[in-house]
Amino acid sequence: MRVITGSARGRRLRELEGMETRPTTDRVKEGLFSALQFEIEGRKVLDLFAGTGQLGIECLSRGAAAAVFVDRRPDAVRLIRENLRITELADRARVTAGDALEFLKTLREKFDIVLLDPPYDAGLLEQAVAQLTAFDILNPHGIIVAEHPAGRLLPAVEPPYRVYRTYRYGRIGLTMIRRSADQENEE
Repeated sequence: MRVITGSARGRRLRELEGMETRPTTDRVKEGLFSALQFEIEGRKVLDLFAGTGQLGIECLSRGAAAAVFVDRRPDAVRLIRENLRITELADRARVTAGDALEFLKTLREKFDIVLLDPPYDAGLLEQAVAQLTAFDILNPHGIIVAEHPAGRLLPAVEPPYRVYRTYRYGRIGLTMIRRSADQENEE
């Protein structure tokens, strides 16, 4: 597992042992960053259910201003910190140990990009999307990227959010949800 491009290009990231954490495949990661390539620079990123931290690290490598990583597993939190050290990107990152959904309930900041890749069978993706849109933590024109089994459709979202597009990579789907600008934020 390597960083694709940017300041940490080619750096090999460490992975977690066992099957509980399923890193995003290279094909899906390349598709994701192809879709996001012009959206990352200077943006603030939230990597929920971060696992190895590879998605948020890729954003930082590509010029994101800052990234927050959240995972409940202590070994994942240690690994994210190690991967940030390896890539020399720790100065723009914050790593939080704890439950992602509880983290969202206490969040007092806004983000431009939220990356969601929870365990597929835990029902956490739908809950996270519901909380993200209800708490409205995205800045205008922000994007939620949700990785899920290709056959699973995400529930409808309410304005100012809309499902923008779903990509399919074999058995994996990536759904992009965009937040529109609202008038009070445009002034």
